[in-house]
Amino acid sequence: MNNITAKDIAQMIDHSLLNPKFTRQEVEAGCRLAAEYDCVTVCVKPCDVSLSYGILKGTKVITTSVIGFPHGSNLTEIKVLEARRAIEEGCGEVDMVMNIGRFLSGDYSLVQDDIAAVCEEVHKAKAILKVILENAYLSEDQIKKACGLCVASRVDFTKTSTGYAPYGARICDLKIMRANTPPSMQVKAAGGVRQLDDALAVRAVGVTRFGCTTTAAMIEEARKREEKGELLVPPPESVQELAYLRQN
Repeated sequence: MNNITAKDIAQMIDHSLLNPKFTRQEVEAGCRLAAEYDCVTVCVKPCDVSLSYGILKGTKVITTSVIGFPHGSNLTEIKVLEARRAIEEGCGEVDMVMNIGRFLSGDYSLVQDDIAAVCEEVHKAKAILKVILENAYLSEDQIKKACGLCVASRVDFTKTSTGYAPYGARICDLKIMRANTPPSMQVKAAGGVRQLDDALAVRAVGVTRFGCTTTAAMIEEARKREEKGELLVPPPESVQELAYLRQN
């Protein structure tokens, strides 16, 4: 096992503020919480980008937003426009949803062109692109294929899920994603990483970023374990599925 710090955990977190019921006041509070706990980013709805950027300007926390959310079915030109507008309003990273229906139809060229067009727009602005595969709808072979499209498009991250499909991140899927993308391409877990042990588990299998709605509780627990010398990343072979899956 490897010792890490609470800050190491915080620097994996995209603090998620995508709940459709969140008010402006809740988004503002979430942005301040992310700054307090030194998260990498906050992930907000497109309408909240300028609000988030305004609050976080002068901090190290990056504003992220979602593109083609949640089904990836927007026309490519709309996704490109969404990405451009999000970056203009202050995003340093964008998380786009792959066109799930077209992928399942076998329209791989269309899906790759869609990803590549958004990637070109994002990279032109020197921002980062994550592509959401929505693994809950994909077989193991389809996850591998989707990873291949992302590799060909030279995106920065593959990401498991929107958090709004039948399930979110799974260790088994994360291992497939890590094995089928180059070391230079990072992997993000989204949906289900709610406890500190979940964060340690996904880190063990090569994940560098995860979406989180329980940031404060997770980091406070990490600090307590760090003080005791008990904040440890387990060996990959010992990692179980995430707690939310074991409970269902």
